[in-house]
Amino acid sequence: MPLKIGIVGLPNIGKSTLFKAITQNPVDINNYPFCTIEPNIGIVKVPDHRLTKLSEMSHSAKIIPTVIDFVDIAGLVKGASTGEGLGNKFLANIRETDAIIQVVRVFPLAKNSNDITHIYNSIDPERDIEIINTELILADLETVKKVEVRLEKDLRGNKEGVDTQLAVVKKIKSFLEKGNLANSINLDFSEKNTTQIIRELSLITMKPFLYIYNVNETGKELSQKLEEKNHVKLDIKIEEELLEMTTEEAQELEVHSKLDKLILKAYEVLGLITFLTTGADETRAWTIKKGWKAPMAGTAIHNDFKDKFIRAEVIQWNKLLEAGSWGKAREVGTLRLEGKEYIVQDGDVIEFKI
Repeated sequence: MPLKIGIVGLPNIGKSTLFKAITQNPVDINNYPFCTIEPNIGIVKVPDHRLTKLSEMSHSAKIIPTVIDFVDIAGLVKGASTGEGLGNKFLANIRETDAIIQVVRVFPLAKNSNDITHIYNSIDPERDIEIINTELILADLETVKKVEVRLEKDLRGNKEGVDTQLAVVKKIKSFLEKGNLANSINLDFSEKNTTQIIRELSLITMKPFLYIYNVNETGKELSQKLEEKNHVKLDIKIEEELLEMTTEEAQELEVHSKLDKLILKAYEVLGLITFLTTGADETRAWTIKKGWKAPMAGTAIHNDFKDKFIRAEVIQWNKLLEAGSWGKAREVGTLRLEGKEYIVQDGDVIEFKI
């Protein structure tokens, strides 16, 4: 299943334009709130120059990059957690994603009446972030309180493991009530009951966040508080205009897209890496969690690889290119045999043995 990243923010701050630029899909973009009702979904290939080089070496019939699903979710407003502005529907869409990109308008209002308006008629990025995050926190608090009531009932019935789960829920509740996103809480995920209750809660603010600051030439200055967040600065309007330009026109104007940087930053925030496979049939990228050992990494290809894993032949992609072939790499000793405890690294080219 591809990763799914939700794009959220206030109405009219560039979400749908960003989605259009990333996915190159036409979407409804208008200068009024809630022009996006149903979420737009677009599949984006993750840029990886290593695939092309390995494919040329292996004379692969095809290249298969890893992909991300981007979901353009309608604008949230103050009160969304209680249903304001169709908030309940939009919050449900966010829950289905793996991570959240929050688009924040930084560029100033212009005097031109045709300029994109701001729903609160002023530019204040920190306020806008606080509004969105508060609504997501309130939505999570509602979820947590409901589960807390159920667990307290289960505790009275002496249900096994409930005491641990209830303690986790109460800790999260207290953390959220202080205005914190759940993704910054310190929990022991090695505890089975903790992992189980976190999965059940499916909290919005437990997901990784990446902030996209929508800037232009007159609005690139950020406060220290904004700089401290995981972020990428983008002139989203320029990204949209680049869709209409030829490569030659873009080079002449010295305008370059930063969307690849955004996609790679999303991978970093999600704690993901890519390993590769290559051969005559295909050269392919596989996405896994950073820190996975070889048998678990193999499940990206097939679930059987975890239990039936014997060993893996591993080499970094650039070392394989230097050798010129899998056989030559084995001959010169740069191809390694790794066992069950090997932690897969980004850029490893792997052949699993089962």
